[in-house]
Amino acid sequence: MGHPKKPRKQYDTPSHPWNADRIKEENRLANKYGLKNKKEIWKAESRVKRYRRDARIILGMDIDERADKEKELLDHLVRAGFISPNAKLEEVLDLNVEDILRRRLQSLVFKRGLSHTAKEARLFVVHGHITLNGKKINAPGHLVEKADEENIDFYPGSSVAKQFETQETEEVAAEEEPKDEE
Repeated sequence: MGHPKKPRKQYDTPSHPWNADRIKEENRLANKYGLKNKKEIWKAESRVKRYRRDARIILGMDIDERADKEKELLDHLVRAGFISPNAKLEEVLDLNVEDILRRRLQSLVFKRGLSHTAKEARLFVVHGHITLNGKKINAPGHLVEKADEENIDFYPGSSVAKQFETQETEEVAAEEEPKDEE
């Protein structure tokens, strides 16, 4: 056992640090999802590797041993929103990094339209303007379960929430004004 204040890393670094194709792909993902650094991508890759490894192990088991573990893994992945409810175990092998990155709180805040950019979504989360199920979450990498996706909102006392409300009311008022035709 390790030291409790020094937990082990949750990711593996790339085996070759200067692979141009990998760097381009990581930069594309970092820009698309507004990530702070490559470590966040590596964490997602490690999570995908872990799920795929578990699926391969389960596929290699006897049928009588396999049923419980297969159901457990599939239920976990469905609840997390990584796969569809009627997915088979073989589909777990098709998971990729973007499936994990899409379930991050930061990505879902941007997707729901609570921010204009992915980087702004990260800022809102880190600064405590976002709640999940009424609880303030300040970790942009928090993986949101499928059932909790609709419960993402601004913190009630947040100044950003008030600004967004005024912007929305101004936009609605501007759309409702009749335009004079000349």
